[in-house]
Amino acid sequence: MKKITPFLWFNNTAEEAARYYTGIFPDSSIRETRYYSAGAPAPEGSVMSVTIEIAGQELVAFNGGPGLKFSPAMSMFVTCESQAEVDDYWEKLSVEGAPQQCGWLTDKYGVSWQIVPLALDRMLKDPDAEKSARVMQALMQMVKLDIATLERAYRGE
Repeated sequence: MKKITPFLWFNNTAEEAARYYTGIFPDSSIRETRYYSAGAPAPEGSVMSVTIEIAGQELVAFNGGPGLKFSPAMSMFVTCESQAEVDDYWEKLSVEGAPQQCGWLTDKYGVSWQIVPLALDRMLKDPDAEKSARVMQALMQMVKLDIATLERAYRGE
């Protein structure tokens, strides 16, 4: 049993969002859908929550009404092995969303995502402070992350 599961509060689009996310990430599925019963603060029989698994991570999408909004203070961090993977997730998650600086975007539901290549971590951890500083400077100029540009900054080109 997992002890921590992200819980995402939607107004009334939890099921739609669940289908959207499971359609983007491989090895993803809808695991359970729960419905409001009589006497609940939503119409009886309407979707209350959808438990999904995306890329091995379980999360719950909940229809709680308009009371709460998403914020970039909490984001989903997606680690990518290649530029093609960065490009693919970026393209799919940014549809009707808003690109942000440094590999962040907000999707059409207001959920914040960070689409980050594995190579970035390696470069930022380099014991050569000048190399990692150049990478950070390049990163701060980007919206969608570009591995080739980060690698050039790392090499000092």
